[in-house]
Amino acid sequence: MSVQKAIEAKLQQAYSLEFLSVENESHMHNVPANSETHFKITLVSNDVVGQRLIQRQRSINKLLADELAGPVHALAQHIYTVDEWNKKMGVSPQSPNCLGGGK
Repeated sequence: MSVQKAIEAKLQQAYSLEFLSVENESHMHNVPANSETHFKITLVSNDVVGQRLIQRQRSINKLLADELAGPVHALAQHIYTVDEWNKKMGVSPQSPNCLGGGK
């Protein structure tokens, strides 16, 4: 199973999701072709109502501990309640361009 599919499966199992996007952004970085090292997660669920941002991120970091200890080098997390997501008009921030490496 690809790293991206493993991340998606774990998040789908752990949360009642309104929306989920797991994007492999490795191609934006100085890594070999077809790498799975840099990801962006946009997750919308009312399971996170009442949680501060750090609590939301820690929960995902714990859930994805194996991936973070292995192939995943960077994980951008955009975690919203349904109301927060609606206020953002269903748009998560764009990831910045890579500033490191040789690209």
